[in-house]
Amino acid sequence: MGDNLRLVAAQLNFWVGDIEGNAEKIIAAAARARDDLRADLIAFPELALLGYPPDDLLLRSGIPPAIEAGLERIRREAQGIHLVVGHPEYAEEGIYNAASVFRDGQLVRRYRKRLLPNYGVFDEKRHFLAGRSACVFDLKGVPVGLCICEDIWGTRPADESRDQGARLMVNINASPFALGKSNQREQVLRARAAETRLPILYVNMVGGQDDLLFDGDSSAIGPDGTVSFRAPTFEEDLYGVDFADGELRGVMSPPEAEEAVVYRGLVQSVRDYVTRNGFPGALIGLSGGIDSALVAAVAADALGPDRVWGVSLPSRYTLDMSNDDARIEAEALGIRYSILPIEPTFDALTSTLAQTFEGRAIDITEENMQSRSRGVLLMALSNKFGHVVLTTGNKSEMAVGYATLYGDMCGGFAPIKDVYKTLVFRLARYRNTISPVIPERVLTRPPSAELRPDQKDSDSLPPYEVLDPILEAYVESNASIPQIIAMGFEEATVKRVAGLVRRSEYKRRQAPPGPKVTRCAFGRERRYPITAVYGDF
Repeated sequence: MGDNLRLVAAQLNFWVGDIEGNAEKIIAAAARARDDLRADLIAFPELALLGYPPDDLLLRSGIPPAIEAGLERIRREAQGIHLVVGHPEYAEEGIYNAASVFRDGQLVRRYRKRLLPNYGVFDEKRHFLAGRSACVFDLKGVPVGLCICEDIWGTRPADESRDQGARLMVNINASPFALGKSNQREQVLRARAAETRLPILYVNMVGGQDDLLFDGDSSAIGPDGTVSFRAPTFEEDLYGVDFADGELRGVMSPPEAEEAVVYRGLVQSVRDYVTRNGFPGALIGLSGGIDSALVAAVAADALGPDRVWGVSLPSRYTLDMSNDDARIEAEALGIRYSILPIEPTFDALTSTLAQTFEGRAIDITEENMQSRSRGVLLMALSNKFGHVVLTTGNKSEMAVGYATLYGDMCGGFAPIKDVYKTLVFRLARYRNTISPVIPERVLTRPPSAELRPDQKDSDSLPPYEVLDPILEAYVESNASIPQIIAMGFEEATVKRVAGLVRRSEYKRRQAPPGPKVTRCAFGRERRYPITAVYGDF
């Protein structure tokens, strides 16, 4: 038990589809791990060569030869160190989610993922076949078991590796971020380590991919359940971990507040989405409210102030303090700032529709026309200058449809679409601890869409302190109406909220993508029919 090994967790950010670039990154990381960290093995995340999730990109006819070429280059060029590389394997019978172990130009072993998740955001059975065998390989005399992501959430893969003599488990992952996920992962790893009496090195990727976030959070767990290494969240790097006397040891990243982790995740998602899709910058409609203030701060931190453009779009109902606060936010962040009043656009629309609308009272139609006037102007700027529009709607609003199609929902990416309003306030206060960029009165005055005189969100919705826990129970926990009422909420309020969620599904289908933050995000994860008859279940 006196063997000494240096392992490296390659907590890196891989671009989906960039096989050549990913291969180059893998080779460079292996050289650095060998030369600078004196490592015996470097483990890369799940499907690192292609990126995760590849979805139906796996089915393109040009992918298999490109994967083979990438693997061949890695095999040939990465020398003097063991590499664990995740990739798809194309076999005659189908596709496997696989990992290859290379050393000095040789393929040492290949493993096929055995447990394929098909819940939440995962749809792996659509593309992959399940492997059937455990994988144990020799690393300087130490038998090492290898498994992929979901395999460690079941018992059989790790148990069989132990039975085949493994003294150490390496688990490579593409595990998406969600609130509470780190604790959940840790409990699973503790359980596997306790059952097998093996230390486990858990390696996860970092980055934003459309509507998913990968937080890294790579770690090591000892046979007694002790966490002996933890990498920082959302930080791309190589992390050395030593194996000696049956134990893994590495540097422990200090714990962070939930707000800090989520905020860094939002920054990561905006940076990767805007940059990888080739946008020169981002456009944000700055209303002077808290949602747009938070999105502007995230964008400035993600891209740099010089790539962010805040546009104030005031109407007759916009308060002077809102205009002032929008300007103050832009100046504090150092971003470009413009003012485009929507009155001429709104007047043109009302004039055009005046005869058709004659005899009908002013109602929500005119409110939505104001929002759509803003959408038209922002999208015109986007078309002309190439910047992507970042929408500013939060999860509370998206859930109940408190948003305007083709208005404030216009845009290419929605950074806070899975962030409840109560969390928006917490994130804004957290960002102000870094530097004060959001005026205090934005944090304290009642939220308002400012589409009619003296309007407040509470005119149309329950207070967010009430709304958000109801939504969390209904959307994330799938609690029934009676169950939520039993939690202490008024029956009429619960039924009203549930009805709004059901009726707003068609709006959410047309919303831009945004990063998953909660346990159950709208879109890829929560798939409800638009046209369906169902009651208060």
